[in-house]
Order: sequence, then C-alpha cells, then structure tokens
Amino acid sequence: MNAPWKTGAGNGRDQFAAYLCDEASLDVIRPIVMEMGWQPEKCNKGGLRNAIQSLSITASPNILMVDLSESGDPLSDINALAEVCEPGTIVISVGQVNDVRLYRDLIASGIHDYLLKPLSPAQVRDSLAQAQMVYASPKSSDPNAASQHVSTAVIGTRGGVGASTIATSLAWLFSADAKLPTALLDLDIHFGTGALCLDLEPGRGLTDAIENPSRIDGLFIERAMIRANDNLAILSAEAPISSPLMTDGAAFMQLEEEFREAFDTTVIDMPRNMLINFPQLVADVNVVVLVTEYTLASARDSIRILSWLKANAPHSRVIVVANKVQSAISEISKSDFEASIEARIALSIPYDAKAAALAAKLGQTFVDANRASKAGIALRELSNLVLDTRDEGGEGSDGKKASLLDKLDLKSFMSGMGAKKAGADAQ
Repeated sequence: MNAPWKTGAGNGRDQFAAYLCDEASLDVIRPIVMEMGWQPEKCNKGGLRNAIQSLSITASPNILMVDLSESGDPLSDINALAEVCEPGTIVISVGQVNDVRLYRDLIASGIHDYLLKPLSPAQVRDSLAQAQMVYASPKSSDPNAASQHVSTAVIGTRGGVGASTIATSLAWLFSADAKLPTALLDLDIHFGTGALCLDLEPGRGLTDAIENPSRIDGLFIERAMIRANDNLAILSAEAPISSPLMTDGAAFMQLEEEFREAFDTTVIDMPRNMLINFPQLVADVNVVVLVTEYTLASARDSIRILSWLKANAPHSRVIVVANKVQSAISEISKSDFEASIEARIALSIPYDAKAAALAAKLGQTFVDANRASKAGIALRELSNLVLDTRDEGGEGSDGKKASLLDKLDLKSFMSGMGAKKAGADAQ
C-alpha cells in the first residue's frame, strides 16, 4: 500500500487534500495520510463548499476527499467542484446519508467513491489505496495509443419518443464534457430538430451534399458544417416539404467516411424510415441507441427493429433506452416490456416536462440545461456506455475514454468498480 508511486511533483500539484466537516473524521484521516507519506496539514476543516472556495484559487490535488454533510444539494455542488478541479483529479466523497440512489447519482456524476460516516480506518485505507493505484496506472491518453472512431446511430421506435433530444444531448456530452471532436448528422432532411436544439441555423450543407455527392471532401466538411462549440459541428437541413428526397444514399455514406477521418465521434440522428430506404447507413456504425417507450406500439416496433439490426448490423452494439418514463401510467411494465422484446433495457430516462421546456427556452441541449436532473444524469450515464466502446475489444480499443466533465475521473471508478464494496454498504 505504501510502495512508491507517482508523486504530484511532476504536475506541480499536491498529492492529497481533504475537506471534512467534523473533528472525528479528521482524527481518522490524519494518521492514514501520514502513513502514506502525505502532508497531514492538507486535511482541512470544512466541507464541499470550502473545497470549492479554496480550489478556485489554488491547483487541485491529485486525490481529493470532500465532505458532503453540510451540502443541501450535493449533485449541484459536485458540478461546481468540477469547474475548479484540474483534469484527472480523483474525488472521494464523504457523507452521512445512507441512500443508494444518492450513491449511484454521485458515481454517475464522476465521483470515485462515496464513504459513509462514521469513517472507519480500514474503509478509508482501502479507498485511498485504490485511488492511489488508479492515479499511478498508465493513462489511456498515452500518445502512442491508437484512437478508435465511434459512430453512434440514435433511432426512435416511434415518432415523439425523444430520439432527437437524446442524439443532441449525446453529441453535446461527447464534445463539451469528454472533449472529443464530434460530428452530429441529422438525417431528418425535412423536419430535423438538431440545429434547433442547439439554437443554430441549419444552413445548406446537407442539402448541397445530397445534390452533389462528388463535392464531399475534407474541405467541404469544414465549410458546410455549423459549429456549435469548439468540438461539435452539425450538418442538418430544413429542406422544403415540397421537395422529395432524391438520393441513392451515396452522399450519406461519403459523409460518414469523411467524419471518420475528421472527428473522434459521430452521432447520427437517424429516422427509422432511413433504415428501410438506406440500410447501408449502418454498415460502419459501432453503436445503435434504440430509443423506445413503454407502450404497445413501441414494443412491437422495438421487436421489428431489433430483428432488422440483428440481420443487417450484427457488428453494432445495441443499447436499448426507455425514454420519457412515467412508471405510474406506463402501458407496459419494464419487466413485461423486456420479456416481449427479448432484450434488456439498459437505461430508463424519466419524463421531465419542465426540464424539456427549460432547455427549449434557453436554446440549449436538454443535458446541458439540466445537468443535475435525474434525466440529465441518466443521459450522462448513456454517454459513458457509448464511449465504453472505445475501450472494448477490436482495433483501437486503447483509445482515450474521457472522464465526465473532463474533470472528475470517472474512468478511475469504472476500472475499480468490481473491487469496491462501499456502495454495497450504503444500501
């Protein structure tokens, strides 16, 4: 446990700091900190808000322990903490609320561990040792590591299930939080809402590409796509509804090819009718996010689309997501739905009309406007599920997997999840 490891000297940061509300917790922490060769004076009196104030004017340590006991809104405060933390900081939280939902929400927000008060020396030693090993382990951002492009198609089983909302939110998370150069392709040529969700004018880029596929190259991509932020560019259209879609799909295939060269990730908002007209579009898609709802019609169409994907895109990883979930008024229960489609629901995103209205008023993506909401947390978890593809088998599996907010080291938690038992204790 106390063997030499990477110190903070290389990055000019302290190895460890703690902000705890009570003397009893500090009395447990200080001897362990001294055992590990760290500075006990870095164990400070005060909770999460004190940590935010201190770290706003000083560099964050490699490993940070914060007390949530005095925080009225831990998830919101954690997001504020992320804004003042250096990239790669591993955060261990401490609290007195024995609630498994809080534990899961904190882990989903990027926290490495959640320890329940009163602290025990063995519990603290295990958590700090694991954080130590994670920080000392080689990072996947090694310049020698290959990067795998991840192409994600988001498909709704029915109109109105929220596939476009999820597609724009994923693209935003990949670009803004994971810092990955991302392309968003909205293939609803006449009624797409990708640009609208980002408060942008769609331009003529996609229309021009359809009309002149031979023009599509790197320069065309650079000029035709609309920038939403430093890492996100969108290609969409609002074609006149009097103009039918006249294409053999070659333009779409060429666009996907150029995106693989120019970006790290691609998100395709793919209307289900495009699967019928242009099945070749999923030939190089790594992940399919199938968005459904707990209704009879969606169950029927989920069965049909899953069968189609099995036959036409066996290489793609399919993630089934139930959106706009209102358990009290669902037509079908989750268990019955899963039994009928013979597949597992990976995530359930709760219905939140107020959050959707807020995003529309602000001209922001749903997840950007509602980071602390349950639906926003679920979308970030979905983002991490998709990006896991970069670290799973095949070529490029050593590609960088970004941490949430590019600040808190979510990967450190995922890599050690099987060894931790603190979460089980919180139940």
